[in-house]
Amino acid sequence: MADFEAVFALAGPVANPLPDDEGFIALWPTLMLRQRLPGFEAANGILADWILARARQHKDLTTDYRAGNLLAETHPAIRWLAGCIQVSARQYMQRQGVRTDTPWSLQGWANVNRRGDYHGVHNHPHSYLSGTYYVAVPRQEALAEGRLDLAPGEISFLDPRPQANMTAIAGDAQIEAEYSLLPAAGDLLLWPAWLHHMVHPNASDEARISISFNIVLKRPTDHLPDQS
Repeated sequence: MADFEAVFALAGPVANPLPDDEGFIALWPTLMLRQRLPGFEAANGILADWILARARQHKDLTTDYRAGNLLAETHPAIRWLAGCIQVSARQYMQRQGVRTDTPWSLQGWANVNRRGDYHGVHNHPHSYLSGTYYVAVPRQEALAEGRLDLAPGEISFLDPRPQANMTAIAGDAQIEAEYSLLPAAGDLLLWPAWLHHMVHPNASDEARISISFNIVLKRPTDHLPDQS
């Protein structure tokens, strides 16, 4: 039996969520993690210089994310970050109530977003969890006066239940179909890989630098569709 099959066989039957003391049951929650990594002040300057040097050598560094695995590099700052991601992933899975010894691989790539650069709505197929670590987040400039719907530099996550806000009333948490936040340097975000998200344009002359990653459960690769 393959490793991943053994893990799920040992996990036993899936339990339904239990009601709280008042009888309320949270169905289909979407769990997201935001952490400030300890030691980021010392690591981020080193990471920024290293990533920018690579970007000068590889002009498609950000878009050619399937070429290699940045988090497999032996640079000490990368090893520090990869270790932090492993710890955070286990914390996430523990909070989710799943086995933390499930075998997985970690694949990452660098993003260097200059003025006007953005990432459209997407998710991360074939992965279990996805995330981003923020190396450098420059101060954002206003894009247009009188516009309150612009969110330069922010990342937005979209409600996977697109009609959930159709009947929302005042005070209802379902009314917002988009959750946005402006990350800070040192932040690590972790979310389910199926969750659609987007990154708004960088409105600074300074580069926004981050490292994105996928946590992929180990399973036979011939189960994956060909997207080449």
